[in-house]
Amino acid sequence: MSFLNKLFGKKDNVKKSFDIDYNNLPVHIAIIMDGNGRWAQKRRLPRTAGHREGSNNLDKIAQFCGEIGIKYLTVYAFSTENWKRPKGEVDALMDLLLDYLRNAEKHIGGRDVRIRVIGDTSALSKEIQEQIVRVTKLTEKNNGLTINIAINYGGKHEIVHAVKQIAKDVAEGKIKYDSIDENMISDRLYTKDIPDPDLLIRPGGEKRISNFLIWQSAYTEFWYTDVLWPDFKKEHLLEAIKEFQLRNRRFGGI
Repeated sequence: MSFLNKLFGKKDNVKKSFDIDYNNLPVHIAIIMDGNGRWAQKRRLPRTAGHREGSNNLDKIAQFCGEIGIKYLTVYAFSTENWKRPKGEVDALMDLLLDYLRNAEKHIGGRDVRIRVIGDTSALSKEIQEQIVRVTKLTEKNNGLTINIAINYGGKHEIVHAVKQIAKDVAEGKIKYDSIDENMISDRLYTKDIPDPDLLIRPGGEKRISNFLIWQSAYTEFWYTDVLWPDFKKEHLLEAIKEFQLRNRRFGGI
């Protein structure tokens, strides 16, 4: 019995609904984990309960990505704009993040997973920063799925940061201004050694990228769904991949 048959049970239904090409998987999938608060409100629960459920769902989706052969998964956990939310909700999100990092070994469950954090970590608490360093070092030699967690991340902020680095190098005579090109900017982003996302998924019903990987997503395929992130299942991921494989990625050509 194949892996998908074990997962979903009925062979015929699996073959009909999720007949994807495992030789043409997106190398890098990015996900905006949206809808946690609304998921909780629909159940008359505090928004923090939705964020916790969303964190639990990340484990399930990340494990599945690793099992089917996805190499990179980048998830939007906390944006530079999320500081505008009520302090109680921000504190709860930070507690969730700290808990995730402290228990990273349990989350990856012995799997060959590498965990990285992208974003401006300088605004985070000392304890969170220490845990980021610990988990990064702990998993840096793993060669399976790389999970990039975007925390205090904003696409515009990232580009400004890169431009400032280049401007500094020009001022110090390290590079010439006419040598600046796209590769030079890409090499100064948080994702400098990560391939650009092939597929960006946004659950929750919104149809925007919300300042997420705006440089890297120039030729990314987008897939939206009304399903809220805590309800986003393996079936939805396979549906997104299947549609991705049906698209003609011309990259400006014919």
